[in-house]
Amino acid sequence: MKGVRVLEVAQWTFVPAAGAVLADWGADVIKVEHPRTGDSQRGLRSLGHITIEGDRNPVMEHANRGKRSMAIDMSTPDGHALLMDIARTADVFLTNFLPEARKKLKIDVDDMRAVNPRLIYARGSAYGPLGAEADTGGYDMTGFWSRAAGAMGSTPSDLEGVVPQPGPAYGDSIGGMTIAGGIAAALFERERTGHARVVDISLLGVGVWASGVAINAALVSGEPWVANPAGANVAPNNPLVGFYRTADGRFLGLSMMQGFRYFGEFCRRVGVGELADDERFAGHEALTENAAAAAQILRSAIAARPLSHWRAALEGFDGQWAVVQNTVEVAADPQLRANGGIVDVETDGERAELVASPVLFDETPLRLRPMPEFAADTEQLILELGGDWDRITALKESGAIA
Repeated sequence: MKGVRVLEVAQWTFVPAAGAVLADWGADVIKVEHPRTGDSQRGLRSLGHITIEGDRNPVMEHANRGKRSMAIDMSTPDGHALLMDIARTADVFLTNFLPEARKKLKIDVDDMRAVNPRLIYARGSAYGPLGAEADTGGYDMTGFWSRAAGAMGSTPSDLEGVVPQPGPAYGDSIGGMTIAGGIAAALFERERTGHARVVDISLLGVGVWASGVAINAALVSGEPWVANPAGANVAPNNPLVGFYRTADGRFLGLSMMQGFRYFGEFCRRVGVGELADDERFAGHEALTENAAAAAQILRSAIAARPLSHWRAALEGFDGQWAVVQNTVEVAADPQLRANGGIVDVETDGERAELVASPVLFDETPLRLRPMPEFAADTEQLILELGGDWDRITALKESGAIA
């Protein structure tokens, strides 16, 4: 993306995450923030039960690394004129402002295309640009998780309540990657044909795509997807698909879709090799019919030993399994790190680490740049646009910039 300029007028994570991905890929992403408030997430210090101390801000760094920050009050004539000056030099305009705000601030499609007809206009929303709820706002907990069936599909059928998202900005991050892909496709078409698209991605649409197989099943059957009860978390027709608790309260996740193929070897590795010769499980159909009995035996066997034992016992096993890890373990996972999933970022001479966006080019880990300080690049960008210090002074005096 080197040579591509992205003008971002957005807050929170869903759409800014797309700008972060594009910055990871080399684009020059200019983040516009309000001169007095900045991005609302700059002050966010509580993430669930975790309180963030010091200068680091994980949610801002995740969605804003590699960008340049410019503080402009778009509601002022001078600020709007400056924004349009940047738009003339941009390839992409990226926003999550609602339709009414875009119209009021004169940053809607027609406004931006009037100064740059080649501008790809990308907008993220809760529920999409069409239909009765096009003007309705939302977050990933509402549009992605709740409304798109992810919450219901993840909640055990006997649980009183609803399972929350796995972590902060979960749907936002998936959605941001989706927006980046849509922008890349639009840039590709513009390069070939000269036609610039309006690109729309909604949290609802991303959530429905993520649950697409279950929703397709509903289209065919008319029946809703129902998760297994809590504790009975092994597939009813395959004992090698699901979760098993170890003696120390950890879990193994099994996903051997060809269950009978791996059943005998798995049983030998967990110390119940006699099941491989049991006529109840002597074939695919028999194993399917007696899956519950097999699961009960395996559950008892696995529960008798700690996770460290099972790591050793299953080393080199061809079947598909994984330890259910927490976030600290994931951050240290050597396989993730070998593939550039966690990379170094240098900030003011100090080394920090961040999660990288999940695309490798030529098997080379990405090189990430740090998150910008608020308004850090305002003056430099005005100079790059051909302005001078007299204009900078006048913009400051009018309140158009910080």
